[in-house]
Amino acid sequence: MQIMDGKLVAQITRQQIKEEVDAIKQAGGEVGLAVILVGDNPASQVYVNNKIKACKEAGINSILCKLEENATQKEVLDVIEKLNADKAVNGILVQLPVPKGLDENEILSAVDPAKDVDGAHYVQKGKLWTGHPELIACTPFGVMKMLEYYNIPIKGRHAVVIGRSNLVGKPLAQLLLDKDATVTICHSKTADIKSITRQADILCVAIGKAGFVTADMVKEGAVVIDVGINRENGVLRGDVDFESVKDKCSYITPVPGGVGLMTVTMLLANAVAAYKIQNK
Repeated sequence: MQIMDGKLVAQITRQQIKEEVDAIKQAGGEVGLAVILVGDNPASQVYVNNKIKACKEAGINSILCKLEENATQKEVLDVIEKLNADKAVNGILVQLPVPKGLDENEILSAVDPAKDVDGAHYVQKGKLWTGHPELIACTPFGVMKMLEYYNIPIKGRHAVVIGRSNLVGKPLAQLLLDKDATVTICHSKTADIKSITRQADILCVAIGKAGFVTADMVKEGAVVIDVGINRENGVLRGDVDFESVKDKCSYITPVPGGVGLMTVTMLLANAVAAYKIQNK
């Protein structure tokens, strides 16, 4: 069993991104990323601070647009409209979740698709689904980058994705399909899920339940990608029961120290990609 080191892959990828940003600056340009944070969700504040810190290290100009918990739909949309029109802003990220009472779909759809660094706009999803990916949802993008780094064969293999969210499960399934995997998506309504997961050469888990996948659900020698981040009594746990599964698989991602570090990294990559799209 080999642990897939998200910290290592993130460091290497971020260095490559910084070199791209430096080259853009030498040519007289600057990459700008705006983050919209609505409300006072403590976890969201931590995530946003991490993103701003990562931007600074990469040389990307970051802008934090902070709105109060009671901000109206119109106020949020007005901020997005201004950022869409601002040529110094290449990427726009709306930190999720937004407070109750706001229409998340309308907010995400208001972002200019060319600035949608989270790959959440239906235009970017459509490009992915039709085989022309442009700005890809960051977490699935990070998973693929880790598989690439560790030279995990994908073509012809059976990949099982547990979870069907719009930001992780569905785009990840499509990315694996694009690499010629045979893909099965499982979810909370899947009958006899163990019989399916035990067939997986590559098992990707993004269901949001700590320790959900146990050793009896994993095929001998499988590659296990744990996307889950669950906090229990102040401790971060993944969706995979790491201790019981680790000796059965060939590769596994830990939590923390795995996919989570790649999510912010690929946000930076998307910001650079968005700059290039807007400055062809």
